[in-house]
Amino acid sequence: MKSVLIVEDEQAIARVLAAYLRKAEFEVHHAADGQAALALFDSVNPSIVLLDIMLPGMDGWDLLRIFREKSACPVIMLTALDDITDRLHGLNAGADDYMSKPFVPEEVVARVNAVLRRNPHWTSGSQDRRSFGNLVIDLASKQVLLNGAEVALTPRDLSLLIFLSEYPNRTFTRDHLIEQVWGLDYEGSDRAVDLSIKRLRQALSHWATDTGEIRTLRGMGYQFWIAN
Repeated sequence: MKSVLIVEDEQAIARVLAAYLRKAEFEVHHAADGQAALALFDSVNPSIVLLDIMLPGMDGWDLLRIFREKSACPVIMLTALDDITDRLHGLNAGADDYMSKPFVPEEVVARVNAVLRRNPHWTSGSQDRRSFGNLVIDLASKQVLLNGAEVALTPRDLSLLIFLSEYPNRTFTRDHLIEQVWGLDYEGSDRAVDLSIKRLRQALSHWATDTGEIRTLRGMGYQFWIAN
C-alpha cells in the first residue's frame, strides 16, 4: 500500500485529507509540526508528502530542503500563499506540485495519483549504466553519480535527465518534454521545464564541460549534449 505523510498543523484540514486518502486506499500518516514530520519521514519512508508551508517552528521551506537532502520522495506543497513568487520558490526548491488553500479534497487525491504516476523513464536490458565522462547514470540502482558521489535529484528531475540522456544531441521543445516526462495529465505551466533544467544544471555543475552539458537552444528547446 502506498503511504502519504500529511504535514499540516490545522487539524480539521488534516482529518479531511486523511479521510479522502484512506478512501483512495492510501496508508496515511500525519504530523502537525516540523520535528514530528522529520521523525515520521525517516521511520515510515512515505511514497509522497503533502507539505504545508506555514507551520509552527520549522516551516515548510526548511522541511522541503531537508527532505531533498535525504530523499527524492515526491512533495506537494499545500499553502494559503497564492503568490506566483511562492509557487516558483516551491518548484525551484524541488517541490513536485503546488496547491493553494482552500482546495477540494478530491483534487488533492487526484494530484497525488498524478504525481505518483510520473515515474522516471528506466530502460531494461543489459544497457543499465550510462557513462558520460565523470557523470554516470545507473538505471539499475536508480542513481546518478558525479565523480563517484551520488547526486540527489527529485523524481521528476531524475526522470527528465534519464529521458534526455536516452537521446544525446537531440533537441526537445518544452511541450515535448512536458508530454514525455510530466505526462499528458499535467495542467501546470511549461515554466516547470525551465526550473527543472535549472536544478539539473546546478546539481551537475561539476560535470566536465568538455564531456557534455545540458544546452539551451534559443527558440528551439533543450539538448543533452555530449562530445563526439
